[in-house]
Amino acid sequence: MKYCLVVDDSSVIRKVARRILEDLSFEIMEAEDGKQALDLCRKQMPDAILLDWNMPVMDGMEFLSTLRREPGGTDPKVVFCTTENDVAHIAKAMRAGANEYIMKPFDREIVEAKFAEVGLI
Repeated sequence: MKYCLVVDDSSVIRKVARRILEDLSFEIMEAEDGKQALDLCRKQMPDAILLDWNMPVMDGMEFLSTLRREPGGTDPKVVFCTTENDVAHIAKAMRAGANEYIMKPFDREIVEAKFAEVGLI
C-alpha cells in the first residue's frame, strides 16, 4: 500500500483529503505543520505528500526545501494544495521541488487527476 502524508493546519482539509485518498487506496499520515511533517518523514518517508502552503511553525515552502535535502527526500511526489493561485507562487513551488499543484477548494476528481499525472495512481 502507498503512503500519503497530508500536511495542513486545517483539520477539515485533512479529513476531506484523508477520505479522498483512502478511497484511492492510500494509507494516510497527517501533520498540522511542516515541522510535524518533517518529523514523520524522518521516521518513514511517504510515497506522496499533499502539502499546504500557509501553516504555522514551518510553512509548506520551508518544509519542501528541507525535505528535498533529507536522505530519500527527493523520492516523495509532492502536490501543493493551497489558496495561493498566482503564477509566481506556482512557479516558486515547482522550482522548490513540487511535482504538481492543486487549488483549494478541491474535490476527488481534481486530486485523482493530479495524483495520476505524477504517476501515483
